[in-house]
Amino acid sequence: MYKLKEIADKVYYVGVNDRQKALFENMWPLPYGVSYNSYLIVDEKTVLVDTVDVCYSDIFLKKIADALDGRSLDYLIVNHMEPDHAGSIRLLRQQYPDVQIIGNKQTFGMLAGYHNITTGLYEVKEGDTLSIGRHQLSFYMAPMVHWPEVMVTYDSTDKILFSADAFGTYGTLDGGVIDSEMNVEHYWEEMIRYYSNIVGKYGNPVQRALQKLSALDIQTICSTHGPVWREYAAKAIDIYDRMSRYEGEDGVAIVYGSMYGNTEQMAEAIAASLAANGVKNIVMHNVSKSPASYVLKDIFKYKGLIIGSPTYSNRLFPEIESILDKIETREVKNRLYGYFGSFTWAGAAVKNLAAFGEKMKWEVVGVPVEQKQALNADKYAECWALGEAMAEKLKKEN
Repeated sequence: MYKLKEIADKVYYVGVNDRQKALFENMWPLPYGVSYNSYLIVDEKTVLVDTVDVCYSDIFLKKIADALDGRSLDYLIVNHMEPDHAGSIRLLRQQYPDVQIIGNKQTFGMLAGYHNITTGLYEVKEGDTLSIGRHQLSFYMAPMVHWPEVMVTYDSTDKILFSADAFGTYGTLDGGVIDSEMNVEHYWEEMIRYYSNIVGKYGNPVQRALQKLSALDIQTICSTHGPVWREYAAKAIDIYDRMSRYEGEDGVAIVYGSMYGNTEQMAEAIAASLAANGVKNIVMHNVSKSPASYVLKDIFKYKGLIIGSPTYSNRLFPEIESILDKIETREVKNRLYGYFGSFTWAGAAVKNLAAFGEKMKWEVVGVPVEQKQALNADKYAECWALGEAMAEKLKKEN
């Protein structure tokens, strides 16, 4: 029934689209949905690479049956055990009881824990190979990209990297599967958001994986989320390289909380100053309205970060505290940092923002601004000076 997309000769896309889920990992908004990608190689031996979320197992199993056309399934490669990719393993094993499950030692511990599967396992280690006929597969460990058991599979015959979550992105596949078949422009921002939300903390492991894989001739990337990268494979790799080095683009994210608009007026003054001094990429996030997913995306994207908060119960505004915790969890490095705050009778926001910058080891730019009650002319001038200092610093960095 299904007319399946061939990625290469006898390499089929058997993934599915999820247009129902509102929040990825029950946290991150999915305005464009998300795909769960799986791939089937039909050779002398048949090999499935990863499965899909169990919610879509019925469609998934039908696609596999159509591609196999009566043949048995010999191997399942498990590159990543997260449930959105490994959720259908138990049902797949019921459908194909003789399938050998390929993974590493870490994989098998999770396989037992999630699915109580402990038999029919084929363990691979770094650099091991498997010949399945015309296709020659090799396996490379990529721990903490972004789980400890993650590995990738390389098909040296067709120069395909089955990359687990690496190079993935939010967004369903709306008809096309390979990047050259579609307009991919909206995926780039979603890739940055996906990376900052999901992978962000693990920049060093991503760098180690990229260095290891640089020796391979990779012409096609088959990730577990988003398009198959071929025409834009180099761009996808470059984005992950820059993000994992915490290399921000030229621009500033202003992240602020405001209860009655006074702190927001400070943010507006700083933004106006940045623009007047030549900064074109400016994004402003009111943390009471902007989902954390998008705030984190822009913090990862841009080199400059300015955070503002009113004092609340002698602490930071709660939503600012929340986003700072998420930034710290991701260990974001190398940001140019400015900060400002306001209070009515006792100020605490600015000193807490100062302590956060020290903890993150960021370079402080400009003089912090602390405002009592409503914005006056002197404090407006100080906000302008903060924006001016950040603009000048960005120019020097370039």
